[in-house]
Amino acid sequence: MTWRRIGVSPTGTYHIRDGAPLYTARFDEVLDFREPGLAPARRGERAWHIRTNGAPAYRRSFHRTFGFYEDCAAAAGPDGWCHISPDGADLYPTRFDWCGNFREGHCSVRESDGSYLHITPEGKPAYTARWRYAGDFRGGIAVAQSDDGRSTHIDFRGEPTHGIWFFDLDIFHKGYARARDEGGWTHIDATGRPLYARRFAMVEPFYNGQARAGRLDGGLEVIDAAGSTLVELRPSQRSEFTALSDEPAGS
Repeated sequence: MTWRRIGVSPTGTYHIRDGAPLYTARFDEVLDFREPGLAPARRGERAWHIRTNGAPAYRRSFHRTFGFYEDCAAAAGPDGWCHISPDGADLYPTRFDWCGNFREGHCSVRESDGSYLHITPEGKPAYTARWRYAGDFRGGIAVAQSDDGRSTHIDFRGEPTHGIWFFDLDIFHKGYARARDEGGWTHIDATGRPLYARRFAMVEPFYNGQARAGRLDGGLEVIDAAGSTLVELRPSQRSEFTALSDEPAGS
């Protein structure tokens, strides 16, 4: 039996394989199994990780536990958040206000003063900077938000990769990232430059060279990397009331 074929039951309280319960125990909540074959489980105020037979993987318990990423799992206890190894041992003594999941050897955490940074598996800061928010790394690049609310991309050293700041920003996906400037949403390349002049109310990441985009007039379309319309999915959503309000008085 392989844990990769195991799913969560419709109730979210136990695991199944081929539609059948994997074990007899029931929990208040379980999450997916991940490498090395452990899954988070919670019953009341106690949480831990279980094996495929439903048995605890270690003797400790926490308030909340989450999935393993790069052999590290986030766990919240009465003294704060940290990361643990598959045997339930702390990876480091430091406690945080919140912990994310490790990606590419780095993890976003929030300190008690509300500031964000990335740490290494030893619980050490990866750089000296602190941010209003910091997201996961992908391809060595993460989104970081400054105190003024603007966001940019940073590298493992906490240094901006292109130095351009946006009102909102996403990580890179297949070479491009979603970004919002004063005009609206667009896509940018690795240098931080927009791919096209148009701006939208919403854009999705590119999927095989195309992306869904919501226009400022409420319309919806599919665009290419040049911002050109490929398919119109929905026309302008200007209401009849809006159209009438645009007419001159007394017309």
